[in-house]
Amino acid sequence: MHAMVNSVLMKDQKLQESETKTKQTDNKILDMVDEESEDDDDYQVPQADLEEEPTKSDSDAKSSDPIDLSWFSGIIRQDANEKSCNCWTVPDSKIFKVRSKNFPHDKSKVPAGKYLMELVAIDWFKDTKRMDHVARRKGCAAQVAAEKGMFTFLVNIQIPGSSHYSLVLYFVSSCLKKGSLLQRFADGDDDFRNSRLKLIPSVPKGSWIVRQSVGSTPCLLGKAVDCSYLRGPEYIEVDVDIGSSAVANGVLGLVFGVITTLVVDMAFLIQANTYDELPEQLLGAARLSNIEPSAAVNPELGSIS
Repeated sequence: MHAMVNSVLMKDQKLQESETKTKQTDNKILDMVDEESEDDDDYQVPQADLEEEPTKSDSDAKSSDPIDLSWFSGIIRQDANEKSCNCWTVPDSKIFKVRSKNFPHDKSKVPAGKYLMELVAIDWFKDTKRMDHVARRKGCAAQVAAEKGMFTFLVNIQIPGSSHYSLVLYFVSSCLKKGSLLQRFADGDDDFRNSRLKLIPSVPKGSWIVRQSVGSTPCLLGKAVDCSYLRGPEYIEVDVDIGSSAVANGVLGLVFGVITTLVVDMAFLIQANTYDELPEQLLGAARLSNIEPSAAVNPELGSIS
Protein backbone atom coordinates (compact mmCIF):
# COMPACT_ATOMS: atom_id res chain seq x y z
CA MET A 1 0.00 0.00 0.00
CA HIS A 2 2.80 2.41 0.93
CA ALA A 3 4.59 1.51 -2.30
CA MET A 4 1.47 2.33 -4.37
CA VAL A 5 0.98 5.71 -2.64
CA ASN A 6 4.65 6.63 -3.12
CA SER A 7 4.41 5.68 -6.79
CA VAL A 8 1.38 7.94 -7.34
CA LEU A 9 3.01 10.85 -5.51
CA MET A 10 6.18 10.52 -7.57
CA LYS A 11 4.18 10.53 -10.81
CA ASP A 12 2.27 13.67 -9.71
CA GLN A 13 5.54 15.40 -8.80
CA LYS A 14 7.10 14.55 -12.15
CA LEU A 15 3.98 15.80 -13.98
CA GLN A 16 4.07 19.14 -12.09
CA GLU A 17 7.79 19.55 -12.81
CA SER A 18 7.15 18.83 -16.50
CA GLU A 19 4.34 21.44 -16.68
CA THR A 20 6.53 24.03 -14.92
CA LYS A 21 9.41 23.44 -17.32
CA THR A 22 7.06 23.67 -20.32
CA LYS A 23 5.66 27.00 -19.13
CA GLN A 24 9.15 28.38 -18.45
CA THR A 25 10.27 27.31 -21.93
CA ASP A 26 7.20 28.93 -23.54
CA ASN A 27 7.87 32.18 -21.69
CA LYS A 28 11.51 32.18 -22.84
CA ILE A 29 10.36 31.64 -26.43
CA LEU A 30 7.94 34.56 -26.12
CA ASP A 31 10.68 36.77 -24.66
CA MET A 32 12.79 36.14 -27.75
CA VAL A 33 10.06 37.41 -30.10
CA ASP A 34 11.33 40.93 -30.60
CA GLU A 35 9.27 43.79 -32.00
CA GLU A 36 11.91 44.37 -34.66
CA SER A 37 10.89 41.08 -36.29
CA GLU A 38 7.25 42.04 -36.37
CA ASP A 39 5.31 43.35 -39.31
CA ASP A 40 1.59 43.83 -38.93
CA ASP A 41 1.02 42.67 -42.49
CA ASP A 42 2.46 39.26 -41.58
CA TYR A 43 -0.04 38.64 -38.81
CA GLN A 44 -3.48 37.71 -40.03
CA VAL A 45 -6.07 37.62 -37.26
CA PRO A 46 -7.87 34.26 -37.28
CA GLN A 47 -11.60 34.70 -37.90
CA ALA A 48 -12.49 33.05 -34.61
CA ASP A 49 -10.38 35.57 -32.69
CA LEU A 50 -12.40 38.50 -33.99
CA GLU A 51 -15.15 37.66 -31.52
CA GLU A 52 -14.71 39.44 -28.23
CA GLU A 53 -14.05 37.27 -25.22
CA PRO A 54 -13.45 38.14 -21.59
CA THR A 55 -9.79 39.01 -21.21
CA LYS A 56 -7.75 40.67 -18.53
CA SER A 57 -7.87 43.88 -20.59
CA ASP A 58 -11.56 44.03 -19.62
CA SER A 59 -11.09 42.95 -16.00
CA ASP A 60 -8.10 45.24 -15.41
CA ALA A 61 -9.53 48.22 -17.29
CA LYS A 62 -10.40 51.52 -15.66
CA SER A 63 -13.39 51.49 -13.38
CA SER A 64 -16.88 51.86 -14.81
CA ASP A 65 -17.17 55.28 -13.18
CA PRO A 66 -15.89 57.72 -15.82
CA ILE A 67 -13.33 60.34 -14.92
CA ASP A 68 -14.78 63.84 -14.93
CA LEU A 69 -13.04 65.54 -17.87
CA SER A 70 -14.19 68.94 -16.63
CA TRP A 71 -11.42 68.75 -14.03
CA PHE A 72 -8.80 68.98 -16.77
CA SER A 73 -7.87 71.45 -19.48
CA GLY A 74 -5.33 71.52 -22.29
CA ILE A 75 -4.22 73.72 -25.18
CA ILE A 76 -5.83 71.50 -27.81
CA ARG A 77 -9.59 71.10 -27.39
CA GLN A 78 -11.61 67.92 -27.54
CA ASP A 79 -13.85 67.64 -30.62
CA ALA A 80 -14.95 64.46 -32.39
CA ASN A 81 -15.45 66.27 -35.71
CA GLU A 82 -12.41 65.34 -37.79
CA LYS A 83 -13.01 68.32 -40.08
CA SER A 84 -12.43 70.70 -37.18
CA CYS A 85 -9.03 72.27 -36.68
CA ASN A 86 -6.65 71.78 -33.77
CA CYS A 87 -8.65 69.21 -31.87
CA TRP A 88 -8.52 65.68 -30.48
CA THR A 89 -10.78 62.76 -29.78
CA VAL A 90 -10.36 59.14 -28.67
CA PRO A 91 -10.55 56.57 -31.50
CA ASP A 92 -12.28 53.22 -31.13
CA SER A 93 -9.81 50.85 -29.48
CA LYS A 94 -10.83 47.99 -31.82
CA ILE A 95 -9.10 49.60 -34.80
CA PHE A 96 -5.75 48.70 -33.20
CA LYS A 97 -4.44 45.13 -33.29
CA VAL A 98 -2.54 43.75 -30.31
CA ARG A 99 -0.89 40.44 -29.43
CA SER A 100 -3.47 37.78 -28.64
CA LYS A 101 -3.30 35.14 -25.93
CA ASN A 102 -2.15 32.71 -28.63
CA PHE A 103 0.57 34.99 -29.99
CA PRO A 104 3.49 32.70 -28.97
CA HIS A 105 2.03 29.87 -31.03
CA ASP A 106 0.55 31.53 -34.13
CA LYS A 107 1.62 35.21 -33.85
CA SER A 108 -2.03 36.18 -34.16
CA LYS A 109 -3.31 39.61 -33.24
CA VAL A 110 -6.78 40.67 -32.19
CA PRO A 111 -8.67 43.97 -31.93
CA ALA A 112 -7.72 45.68 -28.68
CA GLY A 113 -10.06 45.67 -25.72
CA LYS A 114 -10.99 48.64 -23.54
CA TYR A 115 -8.38 51.28 -22.83
CA LEU A 116 -6.78 51.00 -19.40
CA MET A 117 -6.56 54.79 -18.97
CA GLU A 118 -8.54 57.87 -19.92
CA LEU A 119 -7.13 60.57 -22.20
CA VAL A 120 -8.04 63.73 -20.31
CA ALA A 121 -6.06 66.53 -22.01
CA ILE A 122 -3.50 67.37 -24.68
CA ASP A 123 -1.10 70.32 -24.55
CA TRP A 124 0.70 71.91 -27.50
CA PHE A 125 3.81 73.87 -26.57
CA LYS A 126 6.41 75.94 -28.41
CA ASP A 127 9.71 77.36 -27.21
CA THR A 128 13.21 78.31 -28.35
CA LYS A 129 14.63 75.22 -26.63
CA ARG A 130 13.60 71.63 -25.99
CA MET A 131 11.03 71.30 -23.22
CA ASP A 132 11.79 68.53 -20.70
CA HIS A 133 9.76 67.40 -17.70
CA VAL A 134 6.58 69.29 -18.58
CA ALA A 135 4.70 67.63 -15.70
CA ARG A 136 6.28 70.23 -13.42
CA ARG A 137 4.09 72.92 -15.02
CA LYS A 138 1.74 74.22 -12.35
CA GLY A 139 -1.89 73.33 -12.99
CA CYS A 140 -1.19 70.79 -15.75
CA ALA A 141 -3.40 67.70 -16.01
CA ALA A 142 -0.84 65.49 -14.26
CA GLN A 143 -0.76 67.72 -11.19
CA VAL A 144 -4.55 68.05 -11.11
CA ALA A 145 -4.86 64.25 -11.27
CA ALA A 146 -2.27 63.81 -8.48
CA GLU A 147 -4.19 66.19 -6.23
CA LYS A 148 -7.23 63.95 -6.68
CA GLY A 149 -5.25 60.78 -5.93
CA MET A 150 -5.16 59.57 -9.54
CA PHE A 151 -2.22 58.33 -11.60
CA THR A 152 -1.04 59.83 -14.92
CA PHE A 153 0.92 58.34 -17.80
CA LEU A 154 2.24 61.35 -19.68
CA VAL A 155 3.87 61.31 -23.13
CA ASN A 156 5.87 64.37 -24.19
CA ILE A 157 6.63 64.12 -27.92
CA GLN A 158 9.50 66.55 -28.55
CA ILE A 159 9.68 67.97 -32.08
CA PRO A 160 12.97 69.74 -32.95
CA GLY A 161 13.47 72.61 -35.36
CA SER A 162 14.18 76.34 -35.49
CA SER A 163 11.36 76.41 -32.97
CA HIS A 164 10.93 73.46 -30.62
CA TYR A 165 7.47 71.96 -30.16
CA SER A 166 6.08 69.54 -27.60
CA LEU A 167 2.88 67.56 -28.01
CA VAL A 168 1.91 66.37 -24.53
CA LEU A 169 -0.70 63.67 -23.93
CA TYR A 170 -2.11 62.94 -20.47
CA PHE A 171 -3.60 59.51 -19.78
CA VAL A 172 -5.17 59.11 -16.32
CA SER A 173 -6.44 56.20 -14.24
CA SER A 174 -8.06 56.17 -10.82
CA CYS A 175 -5.01 54.44 -9.31
CA LEU A 176 -1.79 52.59 -10.12
CA LYS A 177 -2.64 48.94 -9.58
CA LYS A 178 0.11 47.19 -7.60
CA GLY A 179 1.74 44.36 -9.54
CA SER A 180 0.28 45.49 -12.87
CA LEU A 181 2.44 45.83 -15.96
CA LEU A 182 1.96 49.61 -15.80
CA GLN A 183 3.19 49.68 -12.20
CA ARG A 184 6.23 47.60 -13.16
CA PHE A 185 6.90 50.02 -16.02
CA ALA A 186 6.48 53.12 -13.85
CA ASP A 187 8.79 51.81 -11.13
CA GLY A 188 11.20 49.83 -13.33
CA ASP A 189 14.58 50.84 -14.73
CA ASP A 190 15.15 52.50 -18.10
CA ASP A 191 16.28 49.27 -19.77
CA PHE A 192 12.96 47.66 -18.91
CA ARG A 193 11.02 50.72 -20.06
CA ASN A 194 12.92 50.99 -23.37
CA SER A 195 12.22 47.34 -24.12
CA ARG A 196 8.50 47.59 -23.42
CA LEU A 197 6.89 50.95 -24.36
CA LYS A 198 5.22 50.55 -27.72
CA LEU A 199 3.58 53.03 -30.10
CA ILE A 200 1.07 52.06 -32.79
CA PRO A 201 0.80 54.96 -35.28
CA SER A 202 -1.69 55.50 -38.08
CA VAL A 203 -2.80 58.25 -40.47
CA PRO A 204 -6.50 57.72 -41.22
CA LYS A 205 -6.64 60.90 -43.30
CA GLY A 206 -3.74 62.29 -45.30
CA SER A 207 -1.81 62.00 -48.53
CA TRP A 208 -0.69 58.58 -49.73
CA ILE A 209 3.00 59.36 -49.24
CA VAL A 210 2.44 60.45 -45.63
CA ARG A 211 0.33 57.39 -44.82
CA GLN A 212 2.97 55.11 -46.33
CA SER A 213 5.82 56.89 -44.53
CA VAL A 214 4.14 56.67 -41.12
CA GLY A 215 2.65 53.22 -41.64
CA SER A 216 0.89 51.30 -38.88
CA THR A 217 3.61 48.94 -37.65
CA PRO A 218 4.05 48.86 -33.85
CA CYS A 219 7.29 50.48 -32.73
CA LEU A 220 9.25 50.13 -29.51
CA LEU A 221 9.89 53.82 -28.78
CA GLY A 222 12.97 53.27 -26.64
CA LYS A 223 14.68 51.38 -29.47
CA ALA A 224 13.71 53.86 -32.19
CA VAL A 225 14.51 57.16 -30.44
CA ASP A 226 15.97 58.45 -27.18
CA CYS A 227 13.45 58.43 -24.34
CA SER A 228 13.83 59.98 -20.90
CA TYR A 229 11.65 58.80 -18.02
CA LEU A 230 10.66 60.99 -15.10
CA ARG A 231 8.91 59.35 -12.17
CA GLY A 232 7.05 61.85 -10.06
CA PRO A 233 4.40 61.65 -7.37
CA GLU A 234 1.45 59.88 -9.03
CA TYR A 235 2.82 60.11 -12.57
CA ILE A 236 5.36 58.77 -15.04
CA GLU A 237 6.46 61.11 -17.84
CA VAL A 238 8.09 59.88 -21.03
CA ASP A 239 10.02 62.52 -22.99
CA VAL A 240 10.35 61.25 -26.57
CA ASP A 241 13.17 63.01 -28.45
CA ILE A 242 12.21 62.66 -32.12
CA GLY A 243 15.36 64.53 -33.15
CA SER A 244 17.58 61.72 -31.81
CA SER A 245 16.82 59.55 -34.86
CA ALA A 246 17.57 60.62 -38.44
CA VAL A 247 14.85 58.30 -39.75
CA ALA A 248 12.20 59.49 -37.28
CA ASN A 249 13.20 63.10 -37.86
CA GLY A 250 12.84 62.62 -41.63
CA VAL A 251 9.35 61.17 -41.32
CA LEU A 252 8.42 63.90 -38.86
CA GLY A 253 9.62 66.57 -41.30
CA LEU A 254 7.31 65.16 -43.94
CA VAL A 255 4.38 64.99 -41.53
CA PHE A 256 4.94 68.38 -39.93
CA GLY A 257 4.96 70.08 -43.32
CA VAL A 258 1.32 69.08 -43.89
CA ILE A 259 0.16 68.61 -40.29
CA THR A 260 -2.72 71.08 -40.73
CA THR A 261 -4.37 68.67 -43.20
CA LEU A 262 -3.81 65.37 -41.34
CA VAL A 263 -5.74 63.12 -39.00
CA VAL A 264 -3.22 61.13 -36.94
CA ASP A 265 -3.79 58.26 -34.50
CA MET A 266 -1.36 57.25 -31.76
CA ALA A 267 -1.94 54.32 -29.42
CA PHE A 268 0.37 53.42 -26.52
CA LEU A 269 0.85 50.14 -24.71
CA ILE A 270 3.41 48.16 -22.76
CA GLN A 271 4.55 45.14 -24.75
CA ALA A 272 3.58 41.74 -23.36
CA ASN A 273 6.54 39.37 -23.17
CA THR A 274 5.13 36.47 -21.14
CA TYR A 275 1.97 34.38 -21.14
CA ASP A 276 0.79 36.02 -17.94
CA GLU A 277 0.91 39.44 -19.62
CA LEU A 278 -1.09 38.42 -22.69
CA PRO A 279 -3.27 39.57 -24.35
CA GLU A 280 -1.75 43.02 -24.74
CA GLN A 281 -3.72 45.97 -23.40
CA LEU A 282 -3.73 49.52 -24.71
CA LEU A 283 -2.97 52.20 -22.13
CA GLY A 284 -4.76 54.75 -24.31
CA ALA A 285 -4.90 56.41 -27.71
CA ALA A 286 -5.43 59.82 -29.27
CA ARG A 287 -6.73 61.00 -32.63
CA LEU A 288 -5.41 64.43 -33.59
CA SER A 289 -7.08 66.44 -36.34
CA ASN A 290 -5.57 69.27 -38.39
CA ILE A 291 -3.11 70.50 -35.78
CA GLU A 292 -1.95 74.08 -36.27
CA PRO A 293 1.63 75.02 -35.25
CA SER A 294 0.45 78.61 -34.69
CA ALA A 295 -1.80 77.40 -31.87
CA ALA A 296 1.14 76.25 -29.73
CA VAL A 297 1.85 78.31 -26.61
CA ASN A 298 4.95 78.99 -24.57
CA PRO A 299 4.73 77.04 -21.30
CA GLU A 300 5.70 78.38 -17.92
CA LEU A 301 7.70 75.51 -16.47
CA GLY A 302 8.31 75.84 -12.78
CA SER A 303 9.18 73.49 -9.96
CA ILE A 304 6.75 70.83 -8.81
CA SER A 305 4.40 72.29 -6.27
